[in-house]
Formats: sequence, C-alpha cells, structure tokens
Amino acid sequence: MHTEEEKRNCTTGTIWLKGEMGHVKPGFVVLVILTSLVFIIAYVYDFSLMPVTHTLTWFNIAKQTKLYNVSEELSGKKNVWNFLINQTIQTTTTVENPIASVSTEPKSILQYIAHPSNYHFILDEPDKCRQWDPFLVFMVPVAPHQVEARNAIRSTWGNESSVQGKAVLTLFLVGLTGGPEAQQKLEEESRQHRDLVQSNFVDSYFNLTIKTMVIMDWLATRCPQASYAMKIDSDMYIGLENLMSLLLAPNTPRENYITGYLMWDRPVVRNKNSKWYVAEELYPEPKYPTYLLGMGYVFSNDLSGKIVEASKKVKAFNIEDAYVGTCLKQLGIAPSSPPDPSQFRAYLGQYKREDFLRVITTILGSPQQLIDIWKDLKKPT
Repeated sequence: MHTEEEKRNCTTGTIWLKGEMGHVKPGFVVLVILTSLVFIIAYVYDFSLMPVTHTLTWFNIAKQTKLYNVSEELSGKKNVWNFLINQTIQTTTTVENPIASVSTEPKSILQYIAHPSNYHFILDEPDKCRQWDPFLVFMVPVAPHQVEARNAIRSTWGNESSVQGKAVLTLFLVGLTGGPEAQQKLEEESRQHRDLVQSNFVDSYFNLTIKTMVIMDWLATRCPQASYAMKIDSDMYIGLENLMSLLLAPNTPRENYITGYLMWDRPVVRNKNSKWYVAEELYPEPKYPTYLLGMGYVFSNDLSGKIVEASKKVKAFNIEDAYVGTCLKQLGIAPSSPPDPSQFRAYLGQYKREDFLRVITTILGSPQQLIDIWKDLKKPT
C-alpha cells in the first residue's frame, strides 16, 4: 500500500522506487523507454524531411566564390547559365550534408567562367582568315538548331565575298547542340559549308555573354589580320554597301573604334521577373556605361583581343552588349556614334525599298523575309 504522499507524487509523475523494483513492474519501465524512443525517432525523421527554405543554407558561412545554375524557361526549354559570384553564405547542416564535407576556405578566382579561356572549340575554321585575308569579318551568334536562319544568310548578305573591292567573310558561332544526333547534323553542315565555329558552352539565352566573348577570342586568335569585324545577330538585314562606305571613309578610325546603335544612360533592371534582370552581386552600379545594342555593332579588330583581356578584370553578367560596354569602359574606350545614326535601326516597320537602301542594319521577322527583301533589293531598277 502507498501513503497519500506517495499517491500524490505518482499522479504528478514521480515514482518512488525506494531502493528496489518491488513497487514498479519492469514491463512498465520498458514501455516508458520504448515510447520515448519512438517519439525521438519520429522527431528526427520529421526534421530530416523538412524542406530547405533557402538553398544557400546548405553551405558553410564563408566569403567564397560559388558556382550557381540559373535557369529560365524559353520556348519550353530549360536554359542554363553557369556563373561565378562572390557571396556571403548563411549555413545550417543536414544529415545528408554535414559541414565537415564542405570546404570553407575562400577562393580567389580572377577569371569569370564566361572568360573564353575556360572553353575550347569543337568545330573550328582556324585557317579561314589566312586563306581569305578578309578586310571585314561577320560573326553571327546563332543557336545550333537554327539551320533556316543560317541558310537564309548564306543565300543573301552572307554569300557576298567582296564589297567595293574588299574581301568579306561570314562565320556562324554556336554552342553545344544537346545531343549526338543534332551534333552529327551540325558536323555535316560544317563539312558542307565550312563556315561554322562551335565551342563547348551551353547554348542558351543566358549564355550570350559567353558566346560573345568566345567570338572575340576567335577573332583575336584566328583572324588578327582582319581590319574590322561585326557581331551581327541572325535575324538581321545588313546593307553591305552602306556599311563598307562607312568603314572606308577617311575619317573612320582604324583602331579603338566601335559603332552601332548607341545606348546611353540605361538603368540596370532589378526586377527578378524580367528577362533582363541582373543581380546586384553581378553588377552593383544602378546604370550601365554607354554601350551598343547587341543586334549588330562593328568594330576595328584590334578591339577583340583588348576586350578579351579586359574581361579578366570585369565581372561578367548576362546582358552581353552591356557587358561589352563595361569592358570598353575598363579600357578607357568610348563607343562612337555613327556618322548617320539613322542607318542603325531596330525596326523599319512595313517594307519600303527606299528605306532598306539607306540603312546598315535592321531587325527582320523571319529568315524568309530576309530572302524576299534581298531578292527585291537586288532587282535591277
């Protein structure tokens, strides 16, 4: 029998053993222990399944260079941009990712992953310029699958080998195809036309900065003899005669010269839902330096190597034309306004023959439109 005090203590959870097990059955003790273990196991299991509220919490606190993958849905495809940024990272650990498995030492990496030295050419035309000795080289960044766009250029302005007595050359720059079948088709196209250059970066919208820097590297290393080069998008019309007249004008500089559609005083887009969003970690200034719209800009070819060199010191970001402008600022070189700014046009609207005869560049709606316009402009008047 228990005293009243012992009963009260039992009701509040206190068990008096009084030095022996006679008052409490061993089975009850075992049950209490098992119940406690079940609760502990359930708690640990539940914690391990909790979602990570911020992906950065998987890493240790450190000022370090971290590789990120940023993706965007474009035309139903997942496009990836790999880049390096310096970031202070908060940390917790999980059973799967203990702190001990993560290096916390800061890394000093001068070159951004967009720098062309990080890539190599899969398809190349290294002797093209030596054989051709071009005055002007058109470099066209294009997606691997855009065969129709390449063929339209090949049958129009890209088919011209001489303008006003000066040799011109057109080449296409592509990234990875994404599969062996597509790669095989690209290699067949390369053997047929000998105008494809391919590098081993992911070919996506967010990688246009990488694509542009690889173009600059190709020009600097494979084609230093060219006097001028032009980065020109695949949906563009080019008035070759007007462009050549500009480059051959006596007052056009032969060095440190770049011109096109000038962009002044442009604010950096911080809206994360925008296609043109740039994080402050990548570009902290509120506005870009003056740059040239990426649809098509022409430059003296000495700049290609200088821009590549400047990119070692300029952290890259995903707006390729603004990035080139930032590299130019690093070099102390200002883009030039063209003698007639109306010759570099974004859109001309409804087709009028006289308008196209006056311009150097404008954006078109389709490869077929380029073919139709080119045929009309070449008709004798």
